[in-house]
Amino acid sequence: MDMMIVDDSMIIRNKIERALTDFDINVVGIAKNGVEAVELMASSDPEMVTMDLTMPIMDGTECIEELLKLSPDLIILVVSALSDKATAIAALQKGAHGFLCKPFTEAELTTAISKLIKG
Repeated sequence: MDMMIVDDSMIIRNKIERALTDFDINVVGIAKNGVEAVELMASSDPEMVTMDLTMPIMDGTECIEELLKLSPDLIILVVSALSDKATAIAALQKGAHGFLCKPFTEAELTTAISKLIKG
């Protein structure tokens, strides 16, 4: 499975990438904001995206909408420090498939990804 990581924090991007080493997942794109993610979408064609919500230029909620216009079958896991229910519900209503709160452990991330892969 090909994945794109979208987060403005280099620490989080690296943590997610490290956690994926046990999976058959190729990181095909890494973006610092929603605009970069949309630009990378065409060239990287990921099947799954981890998406931060609070980012400069284009936030995650808007990015979710834009990415799904380009690839309606894209699986999106929101990874965000915004852990209130309203934020999670809003992201899911926009088309995200799962929500993981920061800070997260490697095990929590891999469990969330496994669930989404299995459907």
